[in-house]
Formats: sequence, structure tokens, C-alpha cells
Amino acid sequence: MNKLNVKPADGKLGIMVVGLGAVTSTFFTGVLMARKGLAKPVGSMTQYDKIRVGKGEDKKYLSYYDIVPIAKLEDIEFAAWDVYPADAYRSAVYAEVLQLKDIDPVREELEKIVPMKAAFDKNFAKRLDGDNVMEGKTRWEMVEQLRQDIRKFKSEHNCSRIVVAWAASTEIYVPVNEQVHGTLAALEKAMKDNDTTHIAPSMCYAYAALAEGAPFIMGAPNTTVDIPAMWELAEKMKMPIAGKDFKTGQTLVKSGFAPIIGTRCLGLSGWFSTNILGNRDGLVLDEPENFRTKEVSKLSTLESILMQDKQPDLYTDYFHKVRINYYPPRNDNKEGWDNIDIFGWMNYPMQIKINFLCRDSILAAPLLLDLCLLSDLAARAGRYGIQRFLSFFLKSPMHDYTKGEVPVNHLFQQYTMLKNALREMGGYEADEEID
Repeated sequence: MNKLNVKPADGKLGIMVVGLGAVTSTFFTGVLMARKGLAKPVGSMTQYDKIRVGKGEDKKYLSYYDIVPIAKLEDIEFAAWDVYPADAYRSAVYAEVLQLKDIDPVREELEKIVPMKAAFDKNFAKRLDGDNVMEGKTRWEMVEQLRQDIRKFKSEHNCSRIVVAWAASTEIYVPVNEQVHGTLAALEKAMKDNDTTHIAPSMCYAYAALAEGAPFIMGAPNTTVDIPAMWELAEKMKMPIAGKDFKTGQTLVKSGFAPIIGTRCLGLSGWFSTNILGNRDGLVLDEPENFRTKEVSKLSTLESILMQDKQPDLYTDYFHKVRINYYPPRNDNKEGWDNIDIFGWMNYPMQIKINFLCRDSILAAPLLLDLCLLSDLAARAGRYGIQRFLSFFLKSPMHDYTKGEVPVNHLFQQYTMLKNALREMGGYEADEEID
């Protein structure tokens, strides 16, 4: 085994999250509770998963941190931006995801996490109405303020490294515009010209993070880093980017179940997915323009798993529809229904029904942890630009669509990509094929 040149995880890792709602407050609380030995970080691959390295007599199964240097939970410092001024404790209580008995033991630590003023534009999230926002700033001034926030937090908390992640609400759909999003120079000009149509607030966070030498993770389906200009900035700054949209409930099921249909060579007539959700995310997605962003993300999963060009008899013209319904009584306890119409021998029809009663933030919190720790690892390993090995954690994996690249949405192929990247960074052979 040849150890590669991966820098050690020395010092503190600052994790700065955009949005201090249900997901983020659950994430912060869980990590702080786990550090005290009062909770288990169940669902986190970095904390629990073991993968094989070596073959034959050299074969062994190791935890991630035995293969590569991953930051310890004890070394993490937290910060957040949010349109609402409530600290992380009040946010966790308000979200009603966790019981008080699972929040109060770390109340003191949570109360110290007071959100910084958000770079916000109500036109991109009409249902949000907070007043903890930057007033009267142009897009470029937002970038400068965010860069200052990052520098200040890093200095005051003595962090050696920073990761920035978006866990805020979905913005309205921003189509890729080649004139604005095609090059870094064009993007910077649009920001300085205060182009409030093509430059979403999330782009200001991503630009600020990368400019400050911090990896950026997009946990919503926003266009943000899925544009050539941001890829250029990530390459220029030698920083990793990952996105988009945390793969939590229904899409996790879809990316894992669709391969069953494909591998068994069964046909698909239609796949109808609907959700009910009552948290802040559900409220924002009740706005059609915001839902459009999510819909594009969720619809992309099947098309790269069950492909017409590979199996025209089985996957030609199937009907795929996705719905999200805002339903306040359910709060964070999302429910997803999938009706799948398939056909088998001699085209005889069959049906599959899946009903997933999940807890959105309970599934998202460990994803956020893993994405932050693995993005930090990637930066220390000298990996930059789009991190395709993190596709496992994301609904709509980033890819270079300008060159016709097809994203990998097949869950088990994504898992192979993840394992191979860890093997390579750990100095082992990447010995699994993605067929």
C-alpha cells in the first residue's frame, strides 16, 4: 500500500451552514450529543460504514477513518446564517424534530450558535419572511460580507479549515444562462452589476466560500454551483464542490429500487411519486416556482438508471411524475408514496406500492455530516472541482452537461464510486468496476 499525500486533519474544522432550520439544528444537536456520548450518529457512513480494501490474503474491512484521515467530531466548530434570528437551541425546539430530552443536555452549546445575517432576496423564496437579513446590499456586497463572515468565524474559533454547506430552503428555478453563468468573468460581472434575476443569493454563498478556500456543498436543488462559471472558480481555487440536493427519502428509495427493476429486466410503464411534508421546506415548496426547482431534481433520477437507448422494449415512453404537497400537521415527518406500474413476461402488468414514513431531518442530518467531512477530506487530498464520488448522498448529482456527461444515479454504482475514491485517497487500489 502506498499512502498518498493527504494532509492530516490537524486543528479545528469549521462547518458553516446556510439555514438554521430543522435539518441544521438536528445536525448540530446530534453531533454535540454524540460528542458527549449521549446519542449515536446512526445513518452516518463516515461514522459506521466499513469497506473492503485489498484482496485475497490482504483483504480487510476498515472504517473510513482507518483508511483516510477524517476530522473528528470533537474538532468541529459550528456556525450558521439564517433569515430568522433564533439561536440553534430555539431553532431545534421550534422545529419539533427532536424531543427536549435530546436537546437540553447541549442547550448551552446550541445557544452560543447565533445565526449571522443572511444574504437573502425574497423574490427567490416568497414564503419566507425573516428580518435577520443583509439590508440594501448588492449581490457583490453580499459576497464581500459573506467572505468577511467566514474570515471572522475562522479567526475567532481558531479553525484551520472551513466547509460551507447550504441546508436552507429551495430557491426558485434559475435556468442556466450561458451569457451569465458560462464563465467566471461573466458571473463576476453580473454580481458587480447586481443582476438580481440571474444571480441567486445561494450563488453569493458559493462564490464567497470558494474564494475563501472553503469547499461548498449544495444541499438543495438550486442551480447555484451547477454552472460552468462555478466549476471554473472551483478549479481556480483548487477547491471541491458537491451538489445538488440531499438524497433523503423518496429519491433514496427510487435510486435503490429502480436498479431492481432494471437488473431483473422488467418493463416500466409509469412511476408516480407524491409526498406530504409540513416543515419550512414544505412551505417554501408550496410555491410553484420553488417546486419547479425540486421537480427538475427529482425527475432526473430514473432517466439515467432505466434508459430507453439501452432497453427500448422495456423503458420507452414511461410516465414519470413527482408531487410534493404542503401539509402542516405532519411537520418534519414526511410521507412518500410511490406507485410503480411495471410489466413482465408477455407484457402482463403488475404494480408495486411503496409507502415511506420517514423523518426528513433525521435522514438529512447524517448526510450533511458525511458531505462536510468528506468534502474537507477531498480538499486535503488535493481533489477539486465537481466531486462525483459524493453522488451517493445527492438527489441530482453534478456532472458536466456541457460535454454530454450522464450523471450516475444508480445507488449501488454511486456506492462503488464512493468506495473507490476512499481507497485511492487511502493509497489502496480502486478495484471495483462501475458496470
